[in-house]
Amino acid sequence: MSHLRLYIILVIVMFVWGINLPAVKYLTTQMEPVTMTSFRLFLAAITVFAVLSFTGLIRKLTKTEWRYVIAGSALNVVIHHYFISVGLSLTSGTNAGLIIGTGPIMTAIFSLFLLRSKPSKLQWLGFILGLIGVTATVLAGNGAASSISTGDFYIFLAILGQVLSYMVISKASKTLDPRLLTAYMFLLGSAGLFLISLFREPGEWRMFGEMDSLFWLLVIASGIFGTAIGHMLYNYSVGEIGPTKAAIFINLNTLFALLGSAFFLGEVLTQAHLIGFVLVAFGVLFGSGAAEELWRMRVQSVKQ
Repeated sequence: MSHLRLYIILVIVMFVWGINLPAVKYLTTQMEPVTMTSFRLFLAAITVFAVLSFTGLIRKLTKTEWRYVIAGSALNVVIHHYFISVGLSLTSGTNAGLIIGTGPIMTAIFSLFLLRSKPSKLQWLGFILGLIGVTATVLAGNGAASSISTGDFYIFLAILGQVLSYMVISKASKTLDPRLLTAYMFLLGSAGLFLISLFREPGEWRMFGEMDSLFWLLVIASGIFGTAIGHMLYNYSVGEIGPTKAAIFINLNTLFALLGSAFFLGEVLTQAHLIGFVLVAFGVLFGSGAAEELWRMRVQSVKQ
């Protein structure tokens, strides 16, 4: 699959994740977050395994591959989702958005030291534009960031765990299909989160029997489309184009979430939001390497 097709897939995934955010926020108001998240991820694991069963990709893993699965589950599922769910309850949406916006640059830095992947100058420009765009967009909707809190530290740990998991996925993809890795990660990670929920949210699992049809509709849709298919495609892209290029698309999450809030919740978009949209768009174009690839294709077509 060409990189341009992967870029299109990543934009679609970010759109799905952005629209998925209001649904997840609603679900966390109906039920304690860790218990609900463990079920949603377990549903995602079943979905990914079901999809892969039709492609013949399911197989036994080697000892080395199991190490990658365990590391990825701990970082990408347990640590990331636990600290995100707890952190959001302790900090403002502004602070959380700004910290999440540092993810692509953190990914580039860790890729540089751990994977020896050196982004080009144009990609670094893209990371900076994306960060400025996310900052402008988030501050436009919330005024100003509040003081640093424990919740901010939790959000940082969540993003750090996610970024480090991309390094694991990139290394594992040399022998293990990232889609199968995703299935095993969700299965182990959901079990880990459920065990945590038994201590942090004792007895909350009984609430599943009291949920209405809207809750079940949203949790199933979120688990299948937002979590299962979204992460399966995203992790596959990480294995194909590397964590640095894939991570820059995360900035689109904020934009699509705002558009979803404007469409479904009637929130107002301002001129500052528009500026943020433009900066993030150019940030993704440069940071992903799409601009360089389009330029190479143009040069080749002219030579022919």
